[in-house]
Amino acid sequence: MSGTIKVLNVAEKPSVAKSVSGILSRNQGLRVRDGRSRFNRIFEFNYSVRGQPCHMLFTSVTGHLMELEFEDRFRKWHSCDPADLYHAPVRKHVPEDKMDIKRTLEEEARRCQWLVLWLDCDREGENIAFEVIDVCRAVNCHLTTRRARFSALIEREIHHAMQNLVDPNQWFSDAVDARQEIDLRIGASFTRFQTMMLRDKFVIDSATDDRNLVLSYGPCQFPTLGFVVERYWEVQSHEPEEFWTINCSHKLDEGVATFNWMRGHLFDHTCVVIIYEMCVQEPTATVTAVRHQEKRKYPPYPLSTIELEKRASRYFRMSSEHTMKVAEDLYQAGFISYPRTETDCFSSRTDLHLLFWKLNLIGMPCWILKAIVQEQQEHPEWGSYAQRLLDPRTSLWRNPSSGGHDDKAHPPIHPTKFSTGEHNWSQDHRKLYDLVVRHFLACVSQPAVGAETTVEIDIAGELFSTSGRVILERNYLDVYRYESWGGSMIPTYTLGQQFIPTSLTLDTGVTRPPPLLSEADLLSCMDKAGIGTDATMHDHIKKLLDRFYATKDSNTRFSPTKLGEALVMGYDDMGHELWKPNLRSMMEFDMKEVSVGNKRKDEVLATCLQQMKACFLDARLNKVKLLEALAVFFERSNQAAGDDNHAAGEVVRQCGLCRESSMVLKKNRDGNFMVGCLGFPQCRNAIWLPGSVLEAAVTSNICGSCNPGPVYLIQFKFRQLEIPPGFNANHLGCIGGCDDTLRQLIEICGTGSRMSARGRGPTTTSSNVQRSSSRQGACLYCQQTGHFSNDCPSQFSGSRNSRSRTNSQNGEPSVPCSTCGTPCVLRTANTANNRGRKFYSCPSQDCNFFIWEDDHNNGSGGRSIPRAGINGSASNSSRGGGGRGRFGQNGARAADVTFVSATGDPISGRRCYVCGDPSHFANVCPNRGM
Repeated sequence: MSGTIKVLNVAEKPSVAKSVSGILSRNQGLRVRDGRSRFNRIFEFNYSVRGQPCHMLFTSVTGHLMELEFEDRFRKWHSCDPADLYHAPVRKHVPEDKMDIKRTLEEEARRCQWLVLWLDCDREGENIAFEVIDVCRAVNCHLTTRRARFSALIEREIHHAMQNLVDPNQWFSDAVDARQEIDLRIGASFTRFQTMMLRDKFVIDSATDDRNLVLSYGPCQFPTLGFVVERYWEVQSHEPEEFWTINCSHKLDEGVATFNWMRGHLFDHTCVVIIYEMCVQEPTATVTAVRHQEKRKYPPYPLSTIELEKRASRYFRMSSEHTMKVAEDLYQAGFISYPRTETDCFSSRTDLHLLFWKLNLIGMPCWILKAIVQEQQEHPEWGSYAQRLLDPRTSLWRNPSSGGHDDKAHPPIHPTKFSTGEHNWSQDHRKLYDLVVRHFLACVSQPAVGAETTVEIDIAGELFSTSGRVILERNYLDVYRYESWGGSMIPTYTLGQQFIPTSLTLDTGVTRPPPLLSEADLLSCMDKAGIGTDATMHDHIKKLLDRFYATKDSNTRFSPTKLGEALVMGYDDMGHELWKPNLRSMMEFDMKEVSVGNKRKDEVLATCLQQMKACFLDARLNKVKLLEALAVFFERSNQAAGDDNHAAGEVVRQCGLCRESSMVLKKNRDGNFMVGCLGFPQCRNAIWLPGSVLEAAVTSNICGSCNPGPVYLIQFKFRQLEIPPGFNANHLGCIGGCDDTLRQLIEICGTGSRMSARGRGPTTTSSNVQRSSSRQGACLYCQQTGHFSNDCPSQFSGSRNSRSRTNSQNGEPSVPCSTCGTPCVLRTANTANNRGRKFYSCPSQDCNFFIWEDDHNNGSGGRSIPRAGINGSASNSSRGGGGRGRFGQNGARAADVTFVSATGDPISGRRCYVCGDPSHFANVCPNRGM
């Protein structure tokens, strides 16, 4: 094959790859082989592009090849503050389930010179095209990349597209990238926020188990819910009001004319009664006006995606999601054009048959439209109408009018292949194909023509009117059976004619609320407000139903569920318009600007995310409004908040140990408070707070001393009887190491780390139970009851050095643990700042006792305080003064209270607290117990 180039063609779906390959090869010399993915086969055939011989390799992807997601350390719900998601790093990568497709593309791209992209010709398809380009060019940077643009899987479209390849549109792809990132960051932050805050606090009725319930938030989904709730509130708030009106009728041999009061109706009963009595007293009616005029009912504009969904919902009660699924089936089978289009006019910019524009016609060439009609002449239902359309003597043909929308990518939806119904079609396939064909025939037809007569009469100074209509020419109504134009005959009247009405009645009625939104109404609201695109609107509606935020009745009318209404009510009470379409409309406008090159992607991302982060932070400060709204509809839950280590809390600061997750305020089942890392169990950093804390809440105030910040202050309320005199029961404190009051209370009251909540009884592990049963609660030193070993008088009466004992097994010095009594042997630190310094630590996994040897000898005493908590100085003054704490704080204050590892070394990463080796943890240290 000298001079032949190899061309890798990639379609968006396997079915499209098969169809296009069959058309281009004319099913001659077509060979098929399997790729890495058994669903995405490879078709091979020869073809010529503008005289250049080509060996074509045709394969496919299955929608998006790549996914956008946060980096691993931000993916878990409890790994960070949701506010961090607005600037957390994201990456676009090929997921595991599509790696076989990626490998196929890489293998084929290595031996090809051209890459031709046959993705759907919309923004989403353009973005998928650049995903394919990234994969292929990574292994072959010399590929020539081209784009095939087509709107129907029919022969003339496909051959024209192959012979007129264009460049991929980077702007279209950038617009999708911007939308994906905005939706990911906003959706993830609000979803995590409201789910973690609300799910366990209320008994929420839903279709899923409470523990798996996700209260999702979507930038398009929530305004869509807002439309449903707003209309529901209008209906619920409506108060019926009685009104009165006067009706008049006149019966003649020609028929009956019903005259309507031109005032409509009045709400003042007395006023209406007076007017009615005047008419009864002078009942003679005088004809004051007779008007005859010609009326026209125009056919619909060419069919766009939104109109297709609305009309299918209105005519067949088909959901928008199902409508698009059926339309996609018809498109892939070649019976209709591409079903995702905003275009509702046949113009030169939407016609893909560009070679015909040498005719200089404004709009799609008339003969091409007539060729489409000609294909339908043999149909048993509308074939005769198609013949009339093509007959110049009937004057039925009319060039289609324009709806004013052109996405510059696809023409309106129209039939591309004749069919009387295929054997594998469902009723919905038949209905939708019929609608597309009849709609196309209607939009190239003359409007219906009618003669309308309006008569006005005067009775005692009050005006009444009636009208009648006669249809003179039905025209498009003959084929478009979904619409009617009711006509009614009225008797003939002449100007000045007088008569006595047959009846004159005073009737009453009540005002009625507007109906709930139908699916067609909801689509109209979304389209008008710019929520979503023609390709995504049906997905947003489906999510409302899937998330149990709304329900749809048999008449396709939507009502919010209690959950949906409560969420909207909560955000509404905050004063935010997150459930209104305004914010999203501006985002959609910005993304359109990106798609035409008027704005840069980075510029739009920065503006939108900055705006939405401010809304998020404000919503979190006003979260009580959301809680109050949920309480209106749901009972409070009695269940525990779940695993304490995984429970969501209020962010206090960034974790200084893992430096990836946030530290949040938590309360365990025993009632003790702690500040723990959301990265648990990978990171076990925790700061236990005084056991005397009754209530604690994170405030928006930031400590001015502690670094790195921000460190949010906590409002404490202590049990007055459990704190010494002179301490206030209410205290605004900092856990960053600068708070003397908090440090003193921890020293006096202890922490809640291993202590049972006061008044709740002990909670011990199995090992503690064994130890307590063997010692019967006696002091470890004097074996007397009534006090604990850390308060034993005998330990303070002798010399300081008398507290050290010798391990009976190996003769090494040891001290008993003040909490569990286990002998703590003397160890040697091996860290940079404390190398060679000796310390005692409890070997029990359930105990955190620690003390330096020199501190023990000086009588400072050891305490059972978590190693990640508030502890003693990292090193005494003789060893260079206070070191940098876990959060990197320096200064005199940090020398007294700082956050350190068990060896006293400043924590900048995880390491063994026994020997200081960062390659393992203490529980597997070879030096442990020596």
